Amino acid sequence: MKFTYSILYVKNVLETVDFYERAFGFQRKFVTPENDYGELNTGGTTLSFTSCELGNSNLKEGFLESSLSNKPFGIELAFTTENIEVDFEHAIKEGAVEVEAIKTKPWGQKVGYLRDINGFLIEICTPINS
Repeated sequence: MKFTYSILYVKNVLETVDFYERAFGFQRKFVTPENDYGELNTGGTTLSFTSCELGNSNLKEGFLESSLSNKPFGIELAFTTENIEVDFEHAIKEGAVEVEAIKTKPWGQKVGYLRDINGFLIEICTPINS
């Protein structure tokens, strides 16, 4: 088995894909003609977005929608970078919301937390040096 996709359910797939391109520099891989599903090249696992409407059609019992007005879900996307301060501030300028400022962990890794335009939690961090 192989971990291939992370799929987030969002109100607007195109706005979300555009945000991730601008804020984090990922490149668009694919968007359906209906604009209800999109993928980004992230360097590893594909980050995907599905419209809430399509998500509801797939899950007959529905799901909890992410929102900036609620606390984030207990899951995060983590993006590593060598330029954490620059990339963290750039994401904020492009619409991300700071949750926790960058801090250095006891093992030397720098970590900061943001939320995307849909309210999903994002960790920006430096690679862990082993």
